[in-house]
Amino acid sequence: MGSQVSMEMEAVQVVIVGGGFGGIAAASQLQALNIPFTLVDMKDSFHHNVAALRASVESGFAKKTFISYAVTFKENFRQGLVVEIDLEDQTVLLEGGEALPFSHLILATGSTGLFPGKFNQVSSQQAAIQAYEDLVRQVQRSQSIVVVGGGSAGVEMAAEIKTEYPQKEVTLIHSQIALADKELLPCVRQEAKEILLQKGVNLLLSERVSNLEELSPNEHRECIRVQTDKDTEVATNLVIVCNGIKVNSSAYRSVFESQLAGNGALRVNQYLQVEGCSHIYAIGDCANVKEPKTAYHAGLHANIAVANIINSRKHRPLKAYKPGALTFLLAMGRNDGVGQISGFYVGRFMVRLAKSRDLFVSTSWKTMRQSPP
Repeated sequence: MGSQVSMEMEAVQVVIVGGGFGGIAAASQLQALNIPFTLVDMKDSFHHNVAALRASVESGFAKKTFISYAVTFKENFRQGLVVEIDLEDQTVLLEGGEALPFSHLILATGSTGLFPGKFNQVSSQQAAIQAYEDLVRQVQRSQSIVVVGGGSAGVEMAAEIKTEYPQKEVTLIHSQIALADKELLPCVRQEAKEILLQKGVNLLLSERVSNLEELSPNEHRECIRVQTDKDTEVATNLVIVCNGIKVNSSAYRSVFESQLAGNGALRVNQYLQVEGCSHIYAIGDCANVKEPKTAYHAGLHANIAVANIINSRKHRPLKAYKPGALTFLLAMGRNDGVGQISGFYVGRFMVRLAKSRDLFVSTSWKTMRQSPP
């Protein structure tokens, strides 16, 4: 299409709700194509949350994980909380009262979860970075740490702590026997377990924390007693919870009630259009696509949504999204990791080179066309 807006694209105004990996990928493409858009997020900075767990243990790392939206997208960015989507008037209403008109809407609201794995609140870059620096201090003060949840986030969290502070006692409590995500190859999940054991992490598997509501996560205490449903008790100084990730449907739940899947994601067709709404796309975690929710997949979705906005205006055939074999890398501290690419096992050396040392931080700075600090 070139760098200029063609006649077919003159009436296009895209609103992107959510500035995660899918949102910034879509915004960057629209900006490069000179297609009018507005990106909305409640934070003032993109959060590279793939590296959130390292930012929780390594002082100074958090500033590498937050990248200003306004520097990259300038007047095309709005910081705000979406309170309503009006399909009749084709506007997105923000909490402060501003209404953003759209011809096409890309919903990229991602998922919510507990800090430190997720940072989902109205915030400034400075305040967000400080939240992670505060947690680093809590970790440094604590000789014994319990990580609750042995999915991918919990596995990576335990490994990050033990890599940065090998003398600390780290216990990982998981309700299942196998660690990490169930979509991963069994050999990958087993290797993740072996890496944790090699690092000296204590594993309590097939046990569930029974007094979680009584605990104060992310706060150092002289003695915290963590109890499980198997009557195991662990005395610790700090509890970090790494489970409970949910699709963030708050922006669209009321208007798309009939299009919601059971988990709150939006049902989409093969072109990633929300059912019954050809001008509205859902990408990333909030799209009900049968595949793991990863930053990598969100970027692929963004490519499809932008291509189909253009194709629809130019009366070209739409591009279908076809989920492929799973690509998923577990970074287990800067010096180790394991995973799979396109469904095939990838060993520890390759994962360390590909992800563990940098956690793809430089990729996000490149996408945002800024230089890291």
